[in-house]
Amino acid sequence: MATTRRSFLAAGSGAAAVSLAGCGLSGNGGSGGDEAAEEAASGEVTGEITFQSWSLKNETFTPFFEKVIADFEEQNPGTTVQWMDQPGEGYQDKVLAQANSDALPDVINLPPDLAYPLASTDFLLDLGAAVPELSSTYVEGAVQGYQFPQVEGSFGFPWYLGTDMNWWNLGELSAYGVDESSLPTSMEEMFELARTAHEEGAENPVVSNMPEIVITSNDAGEFDFNTAENVALLQQYVDLYADGAMPPEVLNDDYTGNATLYKQGKVLWTTATSSFAGDLEKEAPSLLENTVVAPRFGNPPLFVQGICVSKMSANSATALAFAQFLTNDENQIAFCTLAQGFLPGTQKAAADPSKFAETSDLELANRAVEVASESMQNAVDTTNVLWTEDMRTNLVQQMAKAMQGDLSAQEALDSAVEYGNQNLA
Repeated sequence: MATTRRSFLAAGSGAAAVSLAGCGLSGNGGSGGDEAAEEAASGEVTGEITFQSWSLKNETFTPFFEKVIADFEEQNPGTTVQWMDQPGEGYQDKVLAQANSDALPDVINLPPDLAYPLASTDFLLDLGAAVPELSSTYVEGAVQGYQFPQVEGSFGFPWYLGTDMNWWNLGELSAYGVDESSLPTSMEEMFELARTAHEEGAENPVVSNMPEIVITSNDAGEFDFNTAENVALLQQYVDLYADGAMPPEVLNDDYTGNATLYKQGKVLWTTATSSFAGDLEKEAPSLLENTVVAPRFGNPPLFVQGICVSKMSANSATALAFAQFLTNDENQIAFCTLAQGFLPGTQKAAADPSKFAETSDLELANRAVEVASESMQNAVDTTNVLWTEDMRTNLVQQMAKAMQGDLSAQEALDSAVEYGNQNLA
């Protein structure tokens, strides 16, 4: 489950704008923003609606959805929910085609990057206008994930969430004076440790990833992440690589990621979700005893799945009510009990892991769940909905050139920003 859903998030990232241009979505009007929200919030909850999930009709989740729908219909006599499920592959294209043919389901499972092209073309209901308590009920960072540049409103109920954390090999790091109480708490401290370990002859490096640059845009929608701060970050990697303190395969096309290298015992730090403890138990049990988990530096990343409501729904009040019902505390907890490793999208439900996370015999797994839950307080979805996979590939290529000494760090990021802005949809 964890791998599948994470891969969906990654697969959809940044590609929406391209498909929007290809499909030529224009929106078909409907009620104005405030008018449509008022109609949905105050209308009669009755009639038939459609609900579309994303690759969740299976023996694990089908009973959950059938119960949610039955409970909703029982509590709201006169309503009917028709549930449809779409396969994972091609989901984005399917949703855009549905919108283009006026066949968008009333309630839809969409991550932020897939919601953006629909919100920006007036297909989605402004949930912030319809539900004033939206921001106080759901995890703040996830609500913000559905607020898009140059589009007024908030367009998704946060559903199930994920984050990741730092994992350290203390078995080898202890040789350099590091224990659980003195682990790095910032990127600067980590680079200092990486350099120290390298200079003292460590067999394995601490760092084995490319820089994680947060993609930002200005108010006009143009990329502007070639900042002094990001240049300094990239320069840290450039220097470390030049000193031979990073494995050369980081720049190879077949680079498999630092989590894989960690499990192979080839690196002493990685980032990964809470399910990583279970992965270690299965794939690298010898590393379990000497591995510790800690929060990510700064604001942890937030991986978001959410529920949106079509602005074109003929029964918008029913659609809104069902979307809220599906994402209330009780149903979020029930879903995450089945989807171990994920966290609920409401503040109240996410605050108590004992209600949705199974207690494991593996203490490292229990600690990871605690860290994940605590991270929800300041986790941030940094997805830039204007950023495409092609732009990401170009950025990686430019950073690789910098690490090989062919470009300066500033030139690499300037080039990536220029390429991105030239290819904005």
